[in-house]
Amino acid sequence: MFMFLLDSSTPWQLYFQDPATPIMEGIINLHHDLMFFITFIFFFVLVVLTRTLQWFNNPSINVDKSRAIVHGTAIEIIWTVLPSLILVVVALPSFALLYSIDEIIDPAITIKCVGHQWYWSYEYSDFESKLGTINFDSYMIPEDELELGELRLLEVDNRIVLPVNFHVRVIVTAADVLHSWAVPSLGIKVDACTGRLNQTSLFVLREGVFFGQCSEICGVGHGNMPIVVESVTLDKYIAWIAEKA
Repeated sequence: MFMFLLDSSTPWQLYFQDPATPIMEGIINLHHDLMFFITFIFFFVLVVLTRTLQWFNNPSINVDKSRAIVHGTAIEIIWTVLPSLILVVVALPSFALLYSIDEIIDPAITIKCVGHQWYWSYEYSDFESKLGTINFDSYMIPEDELELGELRLLEVDNRIVLPVNFHVRVIVTAADVLHSWAVPSLGIKVDACTGRLNQTSLFVLREGVFFGQCSEICGVGHGNMPIVVESVTLDKYIAWIAEKA
């Protein structure tokens, strides 16, 4: 598969990967909004600070006029109330996005992800196979077994396959130590804790192959726990399920 069709990180990348879910789109939009406010505030404070230094370094300024600027109830109210209003404006979309991440909408598919040292195992609990539910382990492909075009430290022998435009519930846990199931293009990072089930939801908007990694240091093989999610059309997904069953 060609590199430009893969949603993976690139060398020296400083920006987000292309979003594939509404959650990731919301995260990127919130980032843009916050950067606008931060940039405006930065230059505003810079201008005020520069003008203040010029004022007090000017020997021709009357001392009485300087006192009126240093001691003023109005300006103290302004620099207290204005940051509070800015924080409220920032908090409202932040909380809305946070609650949308935790929201679980009647899922069509449920997938259980279990972190091990140092691989992932997956279970499609909604489907039955000859040996029970559909489940498989996912190991990183060693570098000497990679084919042309495959990504080092990111390719696995068994991918998660999901249909586009369907609500998916992902349940994450661990079998030994702490892990974290994270896929940047999907806007997901869920901690995998032993003895505890954490859940999140997915709604993939487009076809593609999305790469992630364990994002919690879990031992010497921590860097060898990649995650690969492939989103396909419903027909291809049904064919894949039939093959696994």
